[in-house]
Amino acid sequence: MAEQFDTEAFYSALNVVRAKRHLTWKDIASQAGINASTLSRIGQGKNPDINGLAALLVWSGLKAEMFIPKTRKSVVETVPEISSIIRRDRALSQNSARLLENIVITTYKTLTNKQDG
Repeated sequence: MAEQFDTEAFYSALNVVRAKRHLTWKDIASQAGINASTLSRIGQGKNPDINGLAALLVWSGLKAEMFIPKTRKSVVETVPEISSIIRRDRALSQNSARLLENIVITTYKTLTNKQDG
């Protein structure tokens, strides 16, 4: 059985990128070179067509494998992956990155009832 693309997670990640860049959905469509209706369909849980998906991945810098459950599980653990991303964020100072990393680790432990991150 083929793995399903996690459209909801993809749309959520796009929304995070959109908000960080202070853009509207219409701006995204324009910048990515897709129809706004493509974003509406994704927001309704429908899978994007391959060209729309490719354009949105390029525009956002997201990786398709992040939204395919089987590959998501086998790539890396959640907290170390988030930690790595936080540490690479040039907008954060070293101290800010450490603080945010600690917040993520503490929150993750609390929500998953785990004792190590």
